[in-house]
Amino acid sequence: MQAMMTNPGWNHFLSAMVLVLMRISGLMVFAPVFSSQAIPARIKSLFAFFVAILLAPVVASLPMAHAQIGILPVLGELGVGLLYGISLALLNELLMFAGQVIGVQFSFSLVNLLDPNSQIQTPLLGQMLTLFGSMVVLASGLHRTLLASVMRSFSEAPMGSVFLDARTGTALMGMAGGIFLAALQLAAPVLAATLLVELAISLLGRLSPQLPALALTVPAKTMLGYVVLIGSLALWPRFIEARFSALLDSAGMLVRHCVVRS
Repeated sequence: MQAMMTNPGWNHFLSAMVLVLMRISGLMVFAPVFSSQAIPARIKSLFAFFVAILLAPVVASLPMAHAQIGILPVLGELGVGLLYGISLALLNELLMFAGQVIGVQFSFSLVNLLDPNSQIQTPLLGQMLTLFGSMVVLASGLHRTLLASVMRSFSEAPMGSVFLDARTGTALMGMAGGIFLAALQLAAPVLAATLLVELAISLLGRLSPQLPALALTVPAKTMLGYVVLIGSLALWPRFIEARFSALLDSAGMLVRHCVVRS
């Protein structure tokens, strides 16, 4: 055992494995599906460990790879994993915000559940859309696409050559700003339908003051909203897949821009 530890090749492999583990571990913290509390922490750790063992010999032999343990290399690799994880976590925030907007139109603004992932109170429909998004990610194989993208990042951004700066944080803030527009696009059919119901009942209330407009608005909005919501579910998987791919491409582009050329 002592001979193995003093072997330069063995030390090189261990250094590469630690750096790969740092990059993979970011997915286990923030990325959809991988960060789920339904997966035991021990399973996540073993998965990241075995992936690091399999990838270490390959990525360490790539050009410009520097398998050397240090503060900056470790922080750089950890930053790459967190960059992928945080970028893809914006998809869950998008779905949560869209569910909150729809819930307000359904008069469900006070109906909250305890989210097991974040341990905070979340809207009922937001939780439903988040679970729906996780199902789409699993059913369409996007979790495998995410892993493949992270593996390709070792050739585009070799280990030990990545440095995150303030521009990366600014770019992430810009990506987070797109959550609001994308959530409104996702909730647009329901918002339009409920708005038409409000306008129609308001006009009827002006024509017939005896009409109980307030008593009719909430049930009419809820019933029509559910019909539109069920009808639009067929379009949501494509929307979620497109947003997932766009966030993944943006994360890969940010990682490539953070490579320090020697």
